Amino acid sequence: MSIDELVTTAAALVAPGQGILAADESTGTMEKRLVAEGLESTEETRRRYRELIVSTPGLGEWISAVILFDETIRQSSKDGTPLQKVAASNNVIPGIKVDKGAKQLAAAPGEKVTEGLDGLRERLEEYVQLGAKFTKWRAVLNIGDHLPTPAGVHTNAHALGRYAALSQEAGLVPMVEPEVLMDGSHTLQRAEEVTTDVLAQVFTELRKQNVVLEGIVLKPNMVVAGAECPQQPSVDEVAEATVRALRRTVPSAVPGIAFLSGGQSDEQATVHLDAINRRGPLPWQATFSFGRALLAPTLHTWAGKDENVDAAQRVLAHRAKLNAAARQGEYDPSLEGK
Repeated sequence: MSIDELVTTAAALVAPGQGILAADESTGTMEKRLVAEGLESTEETRRRYRELIVSTPGLGEWISAVILFDETIRQSSKDGTPLQKVAASNNVIPGIKVDKGAKQLAAAPGEKVTEGLDGLRERLEEYVQLGAKFTKWRAVLNIGDHLPTPAGVHTNAHALGRYAALSQEAGLVPMVEPEVLMDGSHTLQRAEEVTTDVLAQVFTELRKQNVVLEGIVLKPNMVVAGAECPQQPSVDEVAEATVRALRRTVPSAVPGIAFLSGGQSDEQATVHLDAINRRGPLPWQATFSFGRALLAPTLHTWAGKDENVDAAQRVLAHRAKLNAAARQGEYDPSLEGK
């Protein structure tokens, strides 16, 4: 894939009126969510659930792309069609999570670094053959009394840069995800300070490693106070802090920002996305790359039963439609119950 093709694909991922579905939970995470619904986490159960998602009628109207897990991109639908082809036929671009998860950073208590760079070039070549058009790599950073440290921020930013360069080399658009976690009791101001610092260092590394910024998608956290902070900010305060941090750090060459929900409820993430877009025009497309905020109600409705597939797909389509409106700054809370 040429640079022009990378740029075209990146723009398609963040097309106006659409967002990205994060269906890339690891097998362990998926097991927890299935068990919570009273289901056994077998490969077949996971396959049926993923098929339900990518085959949802009309999904491509509101969802531009879907991030898949390694297991999923190798699975097929009941009729034998590879799931990535089911997604593509539904006008949804298939992508793949390529990191190996966040592990303890050596000599840095409370900090993690995402692994998976070893052998990544070869794995990317295989994913191209399997039909992926873009990739995702997630870095996680905790906020604490002395966290994150400069070493923790730099190590994760450097890894994101290396991953992004390798992805573009393979002809895949990298989705760059530096997530500042909302766990803890930190204030909105502290979250903004850390997010600003993290994003600034990520883009320094991307430039150092010759990543074409027009051919990436940024997947950051929204700037929110810690979940245990006694003083929670208003929707407007979250939107203002988020836009301010992004304007100070993200070059306008980047085609789009696809926010993660980061543990927010489905409605909360939607409201915040809407408020962010109401502060436009912004230098980039501001859309969503939600997982739980889109899929939690879908999984609950399905509950592993074939007779619930249609209802679960309607729930997914409804939430996708609401978030597509929010990414345009046109969300109406009165539509939530419909």
